[in-house]
Amino acid sequence: MRLDRFLSEMGRSGRKETALAVRRGEITVNGAPADRPDLRIDENRDEVFLRGERVVYRRTVWLMLNKPQGVISATEDGRGQRTVLDLLPPEERRRGLFPCGRLDADTTGLILLTDDGALAHLLLSPKRHADKIYEYRAARPVSEEDCRRAAEGMTLSDGTVCLPARIEPLTPLTGRITLREGKYHQIKRMFGAMENRILSLRRVSFAGVALPPDLPEGGWRPLTAEEEATLLSFGKGQNAQKMNVK
Repeated sequence: MRLDRFLSEMGRSGRKETALAVRRGEITVNGAPADRPDLRIDENRDEVFLRGERVVYRRTVWLMLNKPQGVISATEDGRGQRTVLDLLPPEERRRGLFPCGRLDADTTGLILLTDDGALAHLLLSPKRHADKIYEYRAARPVSEEDCRRAAEGMTLSDGTVCLPARIEPLTPLTGRITLREGKYHQIKRMFGAMENRILSLRRVSFAGVALPPDLPEGGWRPLTAEEEATLLSFGKGQNAQKMNVK
């Protein structure tokens, strides 16, 4: 791969910027200054440093982000609201990342960002039924009857049929709910059908990848190799199984 293409694909430098950095001696390959921007490198083996920072090759990128309230799960917003991409540094935004799934503007928590369209498509496929786990706070206690209705699969007032979901109350007003689909405002509409109301909602897990407790709101990090393997395994259908809602 050409050096300038490598740095461009990693979101670190455009081709004109790379040519300028080469002239300034700001790029080294295996310890030696790069002498031209079209230098051929082995992206998997060669050590490339740009201004003293190593640039590691990543064929695809998977990041997790702890979405704050009011941030839009989109790549851009015509109304000027902040998007999840606005929380990333420029080098990551240049990778062409997009959200794998969406959260409502007032829902916080785990959202995955990637440039891997093929795997994202598999993870979001209705046939895969990826577990999405949320922590909720409700306006009134959730009853055993409410949990049973959710476990059997609710039909909403507009005729929308929901797949079975698991509600696990932790206190009278808080708990966890696990979905295997992502219909529009689904949890809020389900609680509305139970004559209840969601006061706050936070996603804590998606397809087996959990939001770490030490990742602050607005913070992000790359997925670990183990977390990426979990997604890949699920995408291939190896983790798909029926939900136990008893």
